[in-house]
Amino acid sequence: MNRLLYPLIASALITIVPFLLTFEKGQDIVRGLFGFEEFALLLLFVYVKNKLTKISFANKKEVPAFAGMTIVLGIVVAALFAVAWLDLQNLLAIKGWATGWYGVLPFVTCGLAVAMMWKVKPFSISAISFILFVALIAHLFAYNHYAAQPLAQFPVVDYMSRTAPKPVARDSLPESFKAKYFTTDSATITRGFIDSTRTNVLVLVESWGIPLDSNRFAGQLQIFDGIPMPAHGAHHRMYSRTRTAEREDLIYSVTRDSTGRRDTVFLPQVLRAQGVKTQFIYGGDSLVQMRNKYIRNVGFEETFFGISANSGVESRTDRESAALLDSLLGSAAAVSFGDSALRFIAWTTLDTKFPLPCFKDPYRIDVAAVDSVYTERLAGTLQLVADLAKRHPDVRFIVQGDHNPILSPLKFQEKFYKRWVPFVVLN
Repeated sequence: MNRLLYPLIASALITIVPFLLTFEKGQDIVRGLFGFEEFALLLLFVYVKNKLTKISFANKKEVPAFAGMTIVLGIVVAALFAVAWLDLQNLLAIKGWATGWYGVLPFVTCGLAVAMMWKVKPFSISAISFILFVALIAHLFAYNHYAAQPLAQFPVVDYMSRTAPKPVARDSLPESFKAKYFTTDSATITRGFIDSTRTNVLVLVESWGIPLDSNRFAGQLQIFDGIPMPAHGAHHRMYSRTRTAEREDLIYSVTRDSTGRRDTVFLPQVLRAQGVKTQFIYGGDSLVQMRNKYIRNVGFEETFFGISANSGVESRTDRESAALLDSLLGSAAAVSFGDSALRFIAWTTLDTKFPLPCFKDPYRIDVAAVDSVYTERLAGTLQLVADLAKRHPDVRFIVQGDHNPILSPLKFQEKFYKRWVPFVVLN
């Protein structure tokens, strides 16, 4: 029993003494009862010391083995001091204190621990492995039930976690961004900014997310300089899917009946009932994600899809879709008999869809090259929208990203906030 109790007490001595000597009234620091890594090293120390004592220094053939085991024993003791030092530094870092006289604590506690273990009988390597496994499982089990008081402390793991580079938080926008731009969690941007007295165009820009670099976003907005901009900013998507965005942005109201059944009314349905002509433009295949079905269901009476991808012909580019949109807006301006003057047109762009056409091999992708091509294509699409807004100043344009570039290479995805997309209202 002493073989197990002594290393537990010694490891507790190493990790608890610095904690108690740096304790301040009112502090709330979760601390383990013993150091797991110190416990493992102390068990190993006893095993190596026992092997060393069994080697006869007088026998010349055993001199290399004696020297080797002495070196191993020295490494174990040095590792014990190093772990105790890291444990102390973790405590001081929490408080922001300098090492000062606390630097002697690892040497004192480790010296006492080694002295305590000097007469302890060793376990075999297999027994040590089993003891450590049981100790780890016991710690995890107890921590899962009562996290306020863990059984073990892991100084090396804590040190690595504390000193490792911290990735930029991508789930929420920084306060500096919120102070400069309008931000909302609401998915009612289209409903909130639509103008029922004139023609409205909703543009969903493929893979347009909010970049971590705020200057990059500011540069994108500069494309719309000279155009009346009633509102611009960012809003949060619940799901990062184009098909979800195409429906989410068009929701007018959601109600539930007495049975709990959900009934969703979409903007195109409401506008169509008011005599507004509703049209949808997408340059890709209508069968992808069954877009041909759900677009009709949300209330679009006329759709303009590109060539089917199965035909081997390239999909319609954003420039070609913009030309089609321009002609539809032109025909709306020149009202003919039987045609409504007002229209609601939704256009989902395609040029920035991942994977980009020039990067087909997922195993050989240069992120810098992807960034360059994406930036160029996105700027081209936004410029097409800006040109349309200038050409049709009487038309309200609501421009949004459908989602951040979720299908791009991982390193490129990390340049954008998760599920935050821009929106710009023009005219």
